[in-house]
Amino acid sequence: MSRVVAIVEDEPAIRQNYCEALGRYGYQLRGYASRAEALAAFEHGLPDLVIIDVGLGEEVDGGFELCRELRARSAGLPIIFLTARDSDLDAVSGLRLGADDYLTKDISLAHLQARIATLFRRLDALSAPAESRLQRGELTLEPERMHVAWRERPVPLTVTEFWLVHALVRHPGHVKSRDQLMDAAQLVVDGPTINSHIKRVRRKFQALDSAFDRIETVYGMGYRWRS
Repeated sequence: MSRVVAIVEDEPAIRQNYCEALGRYGYQLRGYASRAEALAAFEHGLPDLVIIDVGLGEEVDGGFELCRELRARSAGLPIIFLTARDSDLDAVSGLRLGADDYLTKDISLAHLQARIATLFRRLDALSAPAESRLQRGELTLEPERMHVAWRERPVPLTVTEFWLVHALVRHPGHVKSRDQLMDAAQLVVDGPTINSHIKRVRRKFQALDSAFDRIETVYGMGYRWRS
């Protein structure tokens, strides 16, 4: 079932644009024009994530108040501020009220989607049981220790590189797109940067095994761990 994302934004055109754009990523969107309208709807159930503007109609700080009320209802509900107000004071205020992120409206849609996906991924990780050791042929990967070994020899991966390898080896043979790998590593970068990370990962494995060829490039799609 797709995630439900609520957008509380008083400008109808902006609200509609975000609803349509994020809907293309597979989310179910709910748009609300005011704090009161949103709260009335949330009485029937909270969405999976809420995006809030700070100024809501005549309520200059209505978004802050809404965040406060939502956080009182649910400690785990992901909340993002998306606003034109870009002062440090506003950002700090929003985060202190319990928001998970504070973004300004000049952010690209791709960047916003990446932030949303990261929040959901963290939520999923927190609710999932601890993952045990993964064994894929000559590879051993232990998430709790963030340890990777090839032929029983440690591979000196950075944190980012570890999560890229983890994303690939969880489902050997499945292609992971660059966007999926960015989400896995909690990165907001471009495709060439992911390519550079993968090249470094390959070199580290090849330093231990010159014949290493488990990470396959699938042109136009991404990468996969060869099963």
